[in-house]
Amino acid sequence: MAPRPGTPRLLRELNDRAALDLLVRRGPLTRAQIGEHTGLSKVTASQLLSRLEERGLVEVAGEQAGGRGPNAALYAVVPSSAYVAGVEVGPDGVTAGVADITGAIIAQVTADPNGADDPVKLVHNAVAKACRSAKVALKRLNAFVIGSPGVVDPRSGDVQFAFDLPAWHEGVLAALRTDLRRPVTIENDANLAAVAERAYGAARDADDFALMWLDRGMGLSIMLGGRLHRGRSGGAGEIGYLPVPGAPLPVGEARRGKGEEGLTESTTWDIPALAGGYGSLVGADAVRGLAHAHGIHEATAIDCVRAAAADEERGGDFLDELADRVSYGVTSVNIVLDPGLVVLSGQLGRAGGRPLAERIERVVGRISPTRPRIAVTEVEGNPVLRGALHAALEQARDEVFSTP
Repeated sequence: MAPRPGTPRLLRELNDRAALDLLVRRGPLTRAQIGEHTGLSKVTASQLLSRLEERGLVEVAGEQAGGRGPNAALYAVVPSSAYVAGVEVGPDGVTAGVADITGAIIAQVTADPNGADDPVKLVHNAVAKACRSAKVALKRLNAFVIGSPGVVDPRSGDVQFAFDLPAWHEGVLAALRTDLRRPVTIENDANLAAVAERAYGAARDADDFALMWLDRGMGLSIMLGGRLHRGRSGGAGEIGYLPVPGAPLPVGEARRGKGEEGLTESTTWDIPALAGGYGSLVGADAVRGLAHAHGIHEATAIDCVRAAAADEERGGDFLDELADRVSYGVTSVNIVLDPGLVVLSGQLGRAGGRPLAERIERVVGRISPTRPRIAVTEVEGNPVLRGALHAALEQARDEVFSTP
């Protein structure tokens, strides 16, 4: 595409977008403050605000008392100028959220699948329920982003396969777009957790980092140069397949989402899981079994890890061995990519907290040529949903803010 010349119209569009992004980040600002942050003159800032008010994108949100003279008007982005939806899908439910253009989450609901396995129906019902709660018509949503486990083809945008969501496969994306009549994007759930971590969490503004997803199973997301690295086929980060000592090789058609060879049944979640590879050492079943072997007998893997982290005198040996297992994956990533920062996320990662993170950092430092910092997620709430909403907001703002 040929570059656009620096016409007055283009400069106005760039200034408008810069001011809108500033108001989203910094909250209500006066005309003088907008000019100060953008480098625009008072006259240009006034003209800009008049244009944005005419477009219905900004409004006066209050006043700021000053010294002499009248109070200065405070301008803010109009929250209702656009809405987006984010969705997290899993084997035990669908969580949907609705946010306005400022990023404020105005509704969040979780829908029980109730035995239904139609992805379109599940997503539609969850989003419709969230819209009713938010008092926003579904047709007013500008963008949808859905977080799904499994491999998502970066070229088609479709889910290629997911062990615990067999109904999610090629063709689901087109069906969702037809049903919702809106732009829909499907993204791997661990990737969206990394998006949230960079926007709101421990990797805030970090250009390079890896996120280890410890939850029902094992996942990895890679951010390089501020961009997600998905791989040619979308398989980057499927670290559960990594061959490691102490676990059988992940063989069989199941590794490609076909057949049952190489699968086992998770006793914790009652869903299929890989029978070999790294995931079989750090999945929920394996973690709970390891905890029980160390005398920690809480009901779930998450409870076991949380109890050990809360009482290291009792649970230290268990955390040491768990850190050894997790370090296999972290070291592999560190040796190949040297990201400098690895964030532990997912329910198990959050439960382990600093006691687990510090142990992993020590182990990786001993066996790796470099020592990355191991951090615990700082994203509040549901990280996959937060990432989905953030990705949807970026799409909506590009559409709404950049349209003359």
